[in-house]
Amino acid sequence: MLSRLPSAALRGLQAEPVDVEVDLSRGLPAWNMVGLPEAAVREARDRVRSALLNSGFEFPLRHITVNLSPADRRKDGAHFDLPVAMGLLLASEQFKAAEEVASFPFMLGELALDGRLNPVPGVLPLAMFAREQGFTSLIVPEGNAHEASMVSGMNVLPATSLLQAVTHLAGRSLLTPYAEPQKSTELDKDLPDLADIRGQLQARRALEIAAAGGHHMLLSGPPGVGKSMLAKRLPGILPPLTLEQRLEVARIFSVSGDTGRSLHDSSPPFRSPHHSASDVAMIGGGSTPRPGEVSRADYGVLFLDELAEFKRPVLEVLRQPLEDGKVCIARASDTLEFPARFQLLAAMNPCPCGYLGHPTRACTCSPSQINRYRQRISGPLLDRFDLQVHVPPVNKDELARMRPGESSRDVAMRVLAARQRQYDRLGDGGVNARMSQQQIERHAHPDADGARLLDTAMQRFSLSARSYHRILKVARTIADLAEDEKLAASHIAESLQYRGEGFSAW
Repeated sequence: MLSRLPSAALRGLQAEPVDVEVDLSRGLPAWNMVGLPEAAVREARDRVRSALLNSGFEFPLRHITVNLSPADRRKDGAHFDLPVAMGLLLASEQFKAAEEVASFPFMLGELALDGRLNPVPGVLPLAMFAREQGFTSLIVPEGNAHEASMVSGMNVLPATSLLQAVTHLAGRSLLTPYAEPQKSTELDKDLPDLADIRGQLQARRALEIAAAGGHHMLLSGPPGVGKSMLAKRLPGILPPLTLEQRLEVARIFSVSGDTGRSLHDSSPPFRSPHHSASDVAMIGGGSTPRPGEVSRADYGVLFLDELAEFKRPVLEVLRQPLEDGKVCIARASDTLEFPARFQLLAAMNPCPCGYLGHPTRACTCSPSQINRYRQRISGPLLDRFDLQVHVPPVNKDELARMRPGESSRDVAMRVLAARQRQYDRLGDGGVNARMSQQQIERHAHPDADGARLLDTAMQRFSLSARSYHRILKVARTIADLAEDEKLAASHIAESLQYRGEGFSAW
């Protein structure tokens, strides 16, 4: 007997159709699985056998051939367990389906040895694929029901075991459709507040500009001045994610198998990898390519604390995603593309000891040590930071006053208003930091005084063409915060002070 069930294989963030074909023929008992299965798929033989026996079914003593079609694409993931087991039961006629196989629900899940259904990663793109293929019902493990419910128009049927799925298909005991629990009226997250920051008016202003325009920013200064505190408060002033952006972020986290983020969380993701991270962990990849930190920070913030402590190759792989907003991972067998529209925020000390240029403490580093420390960050990478801000030590009187600064809520309102002006000008999702050259010429053209000031700065500081355009982008954001349509000399002047001022002590 032959049975055929539809399934899908993950390829990056997308899903591709796969037919699970199970054939029972005469001959010595054997199990052959073909169709380029990876290790997790090949091991389904032992999981399916134990799950069938422990669920009260028979394991057919026949020559079993399982084909995952098409045969020229690699298949990975334990979500094939449920359709393989169901195909085996249908081929051996161990239950009679209440409906035609063609009208079966789309099904996925990993089988435990006792027949339980365990959750699997990548359910969101698989559910989106099922909807695109015309399926209206989806059988998933109970632990994946909430994630699958994000796909509108799908009747999600959570099952706890193989036996439950079989009795549903046989029409004896139907599964109860998943009902999303009542949403909490509380905020998504209790994010750190800018009101906790004492002093640091210039750094706070730069943080607001970075949030409003989506600009990359580098904070440099001695230890303990509040660089990390400032960085962790950036998500609290960023605009909430739209529904499309939330789905995109949720799909990335689903494929990554990362359950640390709520699927209905509208706050931008904030990723802060340790400086020991490898280039594959940062950019993505592996034998079966998975998204890296730059993709998990999509539509959010990638914070690199102690920037100079990262390995130089790890930092250099960031250059292309910073420009293109995507990562292309090439392998001999395939090429995958992951989104990487992240905002880079970095913090570092000015030297190994951290006190170069400190007003009261002397630096103990030798010139050669400082030079080696500088060389860990290349000029091209440094040039990609729109805002480079020096964070000085806080005055002790300012700390003693214990007077809170402006709250994140007030700053976020100005940021949202500035973003709305950018959306009206550039389209939904368009921010000043990602303006093309044509858009810069159209929307960020300075007036006569501003042009003369910019020309003088270009000649005096030998700025690159990239720096020229980034100064205009930051100036456009400053004008948007001031609700000015024209780009004046004052906007150019403020933008110029953020180009390398943080490294004047070097």
